[in-house]
Amino acid sequence: MSALELAAADVWATGISPDTYPTEFLRAHLNSLGVVPAADLLLVEDGSRILVAGAVTHRQRPATAAGVTFLNLEDETGMINVVCSVGLWTRYRRLAQSATALLVRGRIQNAEGVASLVADHLEHLDLRIVARSRDFR
Repeated sequence: MSALELAAADVWATGISPDTYPTEFLRAHLNSLGVVPAADLLLVEDGSRILVAGAVTHRQRPATAAGVTFLNLEDETGMINVVCSVGLWTRYRRLAQSATALLVRGRIQNAEGVASLVADHLEHLDLRIVARSRDFR
C-alpha cells in the first residue's frame, strides 16, 4: 500500500492515522496555492488576507454568537480557528455543512497569541481520506 492508502485504511479502521495527516499528501500543492500552514498563522501580520486549508474537525454555533458559526480546521501542523459570518454561512451553507475538508480565504486576526481567520470564501478540498467532524454539540 502507498502511504496515502495506508493512512486511508487507518482512518477507515480506527478513525485516526497515527503516523501521517491527510494534508501532508497535498502540502506541495497547497504551498503552490499560497496556503499558510496552521503553525505559521501567528507569524502573519494581523489583518492580512490569506488562504488556509484543512480537515473540518468541528462546527459550532453557540446561542450567544448571534448566528456566527465557528469552524475548526486541522492540517498536519495544528488547528485553525475559522469565523463564519451569518452571510457567509448562508452563501456557502451546503458546502460549509457537508465538506470534510476546506480551503478558506479570509482575514487573519492575531491577538494575544491566538489566531483566527474571519472567512470570506469557502472552497471544497479533496483530501481523499474521509473523516467525520464533531458538529453543533
